[in-house]
Amino acid sequence: MQQLITTVLTGLTLGMVYAAFALALVLIWRATRIVNFAQAPMAMITTYLALVLIDAGLSYWVGFAVALVSGLLLGALVERLVVRHLTGSSEINAVILTLGLFIVIHALAALVFGSRYRSFPAPFGLRGFQVGDTTIALTGFGVFTIVSVMVVMGLLVLLFRGTDLGLKMRAAAFDQEISRLLGVRVGRMLTLGWALAALVGSLSGLLIAGGGLVHPSYMDGVVVYGFVAAVLGGLESPPGAVAGGLILGLALSLVSGYVGSELVPLACLVILMAVLLVRPGGLFSHVRARRV
Repeated sequence: MQQLITTVLTGLTLGMVYAAFALALVLIWRATRIVNFAQAPMAMITTYLALVLIDAGLSYWVGFAVALVSGLLLGALVERLVVRHLTGSSEINAVILTLGLFIVIHALAALVFGSRYRSFPAPFGLRGFQVGDTTIALTGFGVFTIVSVMVVMGLLVLLFRGTDLGLKMRAAAFDQEISRLLGVRVGRMLTLGWALAALVGSLSGLLIAGGGLVHPSYMDGVVVYGFVAAVLGGLESPPGAVAGGLILGLALSLVSGYVGSELVPLACLVILMAVLLVRPGGLFSHVRARRV
């Protein structure tokens, strides 16, 4: 019983980590209709900026804030200086561009920050809570991760469902020409979408790094699991991204704890294939495919 509780709580925390990155993917998809594979290295860069400030003697929260603001600015710059030149071209071109950015940012990070492993601090304890004689596998930083992801999810739902700004961002993503005719500043909306997605991505980078080791490739594995979590829940749904992350985290934790950690990647693939066969739009998608 103790092992089951530990496995489930570990999966809950792990799932929220996947959900954090999935939320960034959902945000940029809803705002621009692009899947940004460079989201992970962009978040890695901002995490390193936070680490530089923390190593210089500043508090964790100063580094945290600087990382988020840097992510916001980095996302806007990437859209303005790089992605915007592909306006009007095929959507696949933008996806290929983000893959190129993935490689370039990795190389630059290795040159600037080095490739060695560096410890990243956590603002809260990394030891499980003590209940009587039993230690529960849920840490203070784990609680912080869960709360952070839930807050971001709520803000994204509010943005897209309850504000004119969210409506304009979605309109600009679906049809730029008609949106311009309706008075929407499409360029600004796309820039804002990239900026906000990079901000959420930076948060995911900080949550993943907390209490662990960082290096230029520390988020590469999260790209796969975060993308699977976003697809599971549906790329249109922030709550779906969180639910997808939780489902994936719990499932992979159970596989790792009771079957073997070497089967985790295979289990992830099986889950993804099963969901795509049953509900191609994701478990929480409201759009149904129709044969015509």
